[in-house]
Amino acid sequence: MPIHFDVDGDVAIITIDRLDAANAIDRPTADQLADAFRRFDANPSLAVAVLTGTGGKFCAGADLKAINETALLGEESRAVRVEPEGDGPLGPTRMLLDKPVIAAVEGHAVAGGFELALWCDLRIVAEDAVFGVYCRRWGVPLMDGGTVRLGRIVGHGRALDIILTGRAVPAPEALQIGLATRVVPPGETLKTAVEMAHKMAGLPQGALRSDRRSAYEQWSHELPEALLAEYHHGMSTLLTGETLAGVARYASRAWTKDDFF
Repeated sequence: MPIHFDVDGDVAIITIDRLDAANAIDRPTADQLADAFRRFDANPSLAVAVLTGTGGKFCAGADLKAINETALLGEESRAVRVEPEGDGPLGPTRMLLDKPVIAAVEGHAVAGGFELALWCDLRIVAEDAVFGVYCRRWGVPLMDGGTVRLGRIVGHGRALDIILTGRAVPAPEALQIGLATRVVPPGETLKTAVEMAHKMAGLPQGALRSDRRSAYEQWSHELPEALLAEYHHGMSTLLTGETLAGVARYASRAWTKDDFF
């Protein structure tokens, strides 16, 4: 199976395992990856997911050999799906989940692998990891949200530099421009991401999820509509009683420094 789904308490760990192809994704892998995230999102006992790759590599993007086989042999079973509706070419990249996902990035997150990392909410990155639109060299366009999400994360000017040149973006630069959430020693990304995921899972989930949803949905609204949507998301949390319980815990000082990251 090219996609592994493991559970650590309230955290799902989803792993791309195609090391012989630098964890590049073909159609069956994309289908399994999308299904894995649907499984995570539908499971009420799971709060946060971590996406990673085997063998010290995150993901090299779409499997270009599978695409080439399709062109040469007419074989359609392994080339990634490219359709305007449904799942993205690499699987989950058109989904807006109800719960957060953290990328644990070792090695290369390039081309579509870069886009997968951008799809995640947060990115824990190894000191020697590299991002990049390497597909620029082969005439392969970004079709898993890269042209949309990169600019929203790092700004339009920086995004165009990265997209148009196809250059490598090393971890220190990724941290400086806000692409990396944290940079850690090589081999430590999964451990760090899982620890962060457990801390996030321990927070009141109603407010966390409604604020996250509002942060994503605001991009498609004008400011007045975005503020109104934020109000409605916030009210839905208030009505659950979660906020009153949290305020009571604060007032009773039933908290420690461990409640903070």
